[in-house]
Amino acid sequence: MKNKSFFDSFNNALYGVVRSIRTERNLRVHLIVSIIVLVFALFFNFSTLELLILIFTLTLVICMELINTAIETVVDLVCGKNRHALAKKAKDVSAGAVFVASLCAVLVAYVLFYTKIAKHSINLFEKIRHMPYYVTLIAILIVLVLTVGIKAVTGYTRFLRGGMPSGHSSISFAIATAICFMNKSILVMSLSYLLAFLVAQSRVEGKIHSILQVIAGAVLGILVTMMIFQIFS
Repeated sequence: MKNKSFFDSFNNALYGVVRSIRTERNLRVHLIVSIIVLVFALFFNFSTLELLILIFTLTLVICMELINTAIETVVDLVCGKNRHALAKKAKDVSAGAVFVASLCAVLVAYVLFYTKIAKHSINLFEKIRHMPYYVTLIAILIVLVLTVGIKAVTGYTRFLRGGMPSGHSSISFAIATAICFMNKSILVMSLSYLLAFLVAQSRVEGKIHSILQVIAGAVLGILVTMMIFQIFS
């Protein structure tokens, strides 16, 4: 079925990713490992190029796993319960692509982390304390993942519009809370939360979310961001 708009295409793509995560155990494992690796990467003084290489390699593994899932689904659709040598070959080759990408990711992570650990003895929490922008990024990403995850668990499929909790509200209040940790000016803090409130209010006024959904998003954004900054402070 052809998508009616770019918005529908984007929403269906997100739905495909979330559905794959919910149904494919290997994809969940790779995703969790990737998140853990990226969190640990923030503790080390990686250059921009090194960080980009690591992110690209981990993303490649996730993409290969998604492609593998798509190929297996198509093969099962065509063959059904019938066994065929070509169907087995297609599945084996797609699984091999995931294996090669995973092996590459392990080697890249080993080289990057081993080099840093061998050269320097780093106080991890002291290091992260002087990198507030990285902590902000972690908080926002976690809020975003939790928001999409809650919608997925509750069976909501339109991740960019409506549903419990409000994604716009959670992200805007997460950013406002991060700004408060990074800036001690009362004026800046007040303006940050005022902007967050206006974002949340616009979602209610546009009848996209209920007041309860907006409040839930705001609470989620504030609490998660506070927790992340408290952990690394």
